Amino acid sequence: MMRSTFDQQLQMLNIMLIEMGAQTETAIAQSITALKKQDALLAQKAIAADAEVDRKEKDIEALCLKLLLQQQPVAKDLRLISAALKMITDMERIGDQAADIAEISITLSNQPYIKKPEHISQMAEATAKMVTESIDAFVKKDLALAHEVIAYDDIVDGLFDTIKNDLIDLIVADSKNGGQAIDLMMIAKYLERIGDHAVNIAEWVVFSITGKHNGGFQEEGDHNADDLYC
Repeated sequence: MMRSTFDQQLQMLNIMLIEMGAQTETAIAQSITALKKQDALLAQKAIAADAEVDRKEKDIEALCLKLLLQQQPVAKDLRLISAALKMITDMERIGDQAADIAEISITLSNQPYIKKPEHISQMAEATAKMVTESIDAFVKKDLALAHEVIAYDDIVDGLFDTIKNDLIDLIVADSKNGGQAIDLMMIAKYLERIGDHAVNIAEWVVFSITGKHNGGFQEEGDHNADDLYC
């Protein structure tokens, strides 16, 4: 009976992770659409969506702690719950970076573009795909899909290099392009970090299944797998 209740709560954890992932995808999509359409109101919605992501992080964290304290998880369950706790930190940061993109979109909403943000749109689609598939890999316990997400980061990095080179060419052609070019470069950098966080999520999926963690992208204040009890 106790195990049945535990399994139901694990299923709830999966559902909440999917919902949090969907919220981060929405925030990314809204911020980039706001950029393309120069829609400041939509950018404000993307910023507001980050607050929902933060709330979902707290709810999932509370459920994970309940599972740890009130149940008797075996080693595999401990890895899964530990991975979930790390994943929501990455998802929360993805929400923050989508909000950062939205704030820049507001700044650019009344300026003519020096270049259509087509490669930025492609990069956003690629990172959103990585976020979706990394969470799917966790829910489905799909090791192959997790490795696909990790490998897909090369595509995001390639798009970042394309955007960077395009913007450098525009600055060389006319120094007046410099201010907006820096803003667009910042957006591309935030998208690159979102891709890195999706890789982190995928690597925690690998850890939850195999018990092995390679240690991916880390921002200041992050911890290594060695810090986890597993």
